[in-house]
Amino acid sequence: MPAAPRPRWSRFTTALAALAGAAVVLAGVAPPAHAEPSVAEIEQQIDQDWNKLEPLIERHNATRQDLAAKRKQADALARQIGPLQRQVDEAMAKVNGLAVEAYKGENLSAVNALLGSRSASQMLGQLELLDQFAHRQQRDVQTVVDLRDRLAAKKQPLDEMVAQLTRTEAQLAAKRKQINAEIDRLQKLRIKVYGNGGGGSLRPAPCPASYPGGGAGIAVKFACAQIGKPYVWGAAGPNAYDCSGLTMAAWAKAGVSLPHNAARQRAVTARVSRADLRPGDLVFYYADLHHVGMYVGGGWVVHASQAGVPIKMKRVDDGQVNSYGRPG
Repeated sequence: MPAAPRPRWSRFTTALAALAGAAVVLAGVAPPAHAEPSVAEIEQQIDQDWNKLEPLIERHNATRQDLAAKRKQADALARQIGPLQRQVDEAMAKVNGLAVEAYKGENLSAVNALLGSRSASQMLGQLELLDQFAHRQQRDVQTVVDLRDRLAAKKQPLDEMVAQLTRTEAQLAAKRKQINAEIDRLQKLRIKVYGNGGGGSLRPAPCPASYPGGGAGIAVKFACAQIGKPYVWGAAGPNAYDCSGLTMAAWAKAGVSLPHNAARQRAVTARVSRADLRPGDLVFYYADLHHVGMYVGGGWVVHASQAGVPIKMKRVDDGQVNSYGRPG
């Protein structure tokens, strides 16, 4: 006898039970943890953001220099216009005073001189002298006015340029502040990852400790990127280095030529004190200056130490420090 068909509600209940069971199984599975970014990923992001920031910094510096120069020009013109304005005011006051005196009849000496003229020709001559005097005064005033107007015409576009540069400076400063805030955020994350041991034994701290600009920034980032490569005597890259070969290659990236010798590098670099050390400076070791490393900030140097040991970081004072030098 064929089996009776199962009621629809029974099939629905079975499906519901299966879904409920699956939900219970899924509930017991933890969601995948969000992987913390690696040191390399953070360094790459900081490099990208820094490459956006550095052109802005350079534009900002150029704009500030332009602004300072234009403001000096504007101030110089203002200093020229000030005395001219006073000359115009004084000359106009004199002319106005003559007119008022003549109108009020207070210039009695001139009137008496005219009335006392012995002849019409003498009176006419005195009138001509007065007329010439008035014209001369007018020309003097007009000359000063013309000069003032010419300077003012020069100052107007200068004022407009200063205003434009000021607006540009404010815009660049706002953009720079925004990118700096992002780099600060990444730097905090970077330090956290290094603190958790994410940098490994060769890179126990952020390298560089901070991101300097200019040639030093190029050199120090290059040196940090060589960590882990082997030491080879006489090598200057790209796959291996000795101590002076590493510092020479790093600064060559920044356009600064150094000899391939630690003692000679010391001879061609400016002496700096320990207190003035900044990333990119060179640290020389031992009395005979036979070793050199690059300071990367935070009390650390990157160096190629000896055969069999890869390029790595160490504390500045881990060794007999001789002196400090600044290339460039």
